[in-house]
Amino acid sequence: MNKKTLLGFIVVCYSLMLSAFAHAAAPNENDKRAEYIRSHYAKYEYQIPMRDGVKLFTSVYIPYDKSTKYPIMMQRTPYRVAPYGADKYKTKLGPSEIFEKEGFIFVFQDVRGKFMSEGEYVNMRPQNAGDKGGDAVDDATDTYDTIDWLVNNVPNNNGKVGMWGTSYPGYYTSVAAINSHKALKAISPQAPIANWFYDDFHRNGAFSTPMAFIFFDTFDKQRGGQFAYWPEGMKSTTPDGYEFFRKLGPLSNVNKNYFKGERPFWNELTEHPNYDEYWQARNLLPHLTNVKPATLVVGGWYDTEDLYGPLATYQTMSKKNKKDNIHLVMGPWYHGQWNAKDGSKMGEAQFGFNTSEWFQERVLLPFFKHNLKGEKAQPLATATMFETGANRWREFDTWPPKQGKDVVLYLGADETLSESKEAKGGSSDYISDPNKPVPHSDKVSRGWDRPYMAEDQRFTARRTDVLVFNGEVATEDQTIAGAIDINLWVSTDQSAADFVVKLVDVFPGLDESTNKVDKETGNRHELVRWGIIRGRYRNSMSTPEPFEPNKPTLVTFELYDVLHTIKRGHRLQVQVQSSMFPFMDMNPQKYVDNIFNATEDDFVKALHKVYHSEQYPSSIHFKVID
Repeated sequence: MNKKTLLGFIVVCYSLMLSAFAHAAAPNENDKRAEYIRSHYAKYEYQIPMRDGVKLFTSVYIPYDKSTKYPIMMQRTPYRVAPYGADKYKTKLGPSEIFEKEGFIFVFQDVRGKFMSEGEYVNMRPQNAGDKGGDAVDDATDTYDTIDWLVNNVPNNNGKVGMWGTSYPGYYTSVAAINSHKALKAISPQAPIANWFYDDFHRNGAFSTPMAFIFFDTFDKQRGGQFAYWPEGMKSTTPDGYEFFRKLGPLSNVNKNYFKGERPFWNELTEHPNYDEYWQARNLLPHLTNVKPATLVVGGWYDTEDLYGPLATYQTMSKKNKKDNIHLVMGPWYHGQWNAKDGSKMGEAQFGFNTSEWFQERVLLPFFKHNLKGEKAQPLATATMFETGANRWREFDTWPPKQGKDVVLYLGADETLSESKEAKGGSSDYISDPNKPVPHSDKVSRGWDRPYMAEDQRFTARRTDVLVFNGEVATEDQTIAGAIDINLWVSTDQSAADFVVKLVDVFPGLDESTNKVDKETGNRHELVRWGIIRGRYRNSMSTPEPFEPNKPTLVTFELYDVLHTIKRGHRLQVQVQSSMFPFMDMNPQKYVDNIFNATEDDFVKALHKVYHSEQYPSSIHFKVID
């Protein structure tokens, strides 16, 4: 393996990641916005003491206008609150520009152990300080202590605090609800991490190598003391993630050839391949049982980083707290796109209007104004959901909707998908080759990208290692709402396998309104949702087990929720494959106790079968609504 290529690849990926995470914009990105902030806000910097004496770096922006008292809008982040220095200003303060013009006190804090804050950083720190008492700390106590200091020391605040954040800052926003301070009145966890074994890096036990590898290269790099800057990365030599990660080989090569054991969380992650006590202690969901602040959970249907988090956070909060206090918004967005200027498209999917602006103006700002300033606002629906396919917003009293028709579609011979089981025995098979895995995207990319979530799937449908099952052409619109249950009867001639299932919307060749071929969308195979399961975890995420070679075995799992309309003239398609590379790591297909320790010799070709018979009926199950 070419080590220079490896090192070079890391940095270009990291630079792209950093640009996505960084809150501060370049000075010339939006001069008018930056000028407005400087002329309307005074900046102060503080080291706020926690109950154990550790001080956390905090920057505060206070409106010059003192004619009224302002609520505090706070974000806690591990991604740094730069720029540092009382005379150096952010060029963005709020979730969008309209927040800055509305007027809030904006607060940004480096979390414990990151950048200019003191203390030790712990990834997804177990939230157990409440059980210990005294000076015991966790992310919840740090949030409480920070809010208590702010409302008692920042001038001209009205005693009310709101929090928001996307991704890791979304997790810190959720954490704030644990034994929350009485001043915390509203929170908006956006794409929050909820349980790190299930979101971000793991998907039903399968591992997202590019996300973890690129992210932890810098985020997990250890440094002593306080630092204002991210660690320096390497120079890029290739943009081709598929080729790069294929040559990287087994995951054991990451430490052997690059990390050298110097990324502590990577080491812990590889030592705990199963959902054991280590991961269970980092599951935030059991702690979200007494949420007092008004809560607006936000996520994106096309979020490849964290789609599990917002859905699981909402479901947990909704079941264990006052129903009218918890709200959910799911839009047609990639990770964080709801705070971007343009939400009219995502990759190849077009929505017809700026959905991000709609959300910011119609939902997010009114939510915080109502709860922090006491202003009247139109009642917010329990669930405000964007219906892809039909491209419209819809409101629901519950999510997923209680009403609807259950549909079961069976995979059949001759690439069929129907409501009838096969009357005779049958199966479809394919060879899964670790040396030539199915790409997750047809585009050349770093392996951690966004547009593939709505990409045309014809490039995989034409591969011999992908099974394709087509439904009938729809004679009327059919709206799928909620999760999709997958029931596959499978076998392999080896002892290990992954199974990927994709739900695809196949467009007609002719435009019905013109009766002409649409050159842009004719016969487009648009990805609606995909999911994967590492077969060893088919019965338990904590206790893996091999397949018995050539024995038909039932594998069940869920595809994350959708709200999508298969329009009249379209057809529903299901694709089944065993790799989604490089976004998901390649299963060796020979069972090993810990895939992170697999060697080159463990990677073997395998013949996989998907059964579709009366005895072994493979199916998908979902709900349709009007």
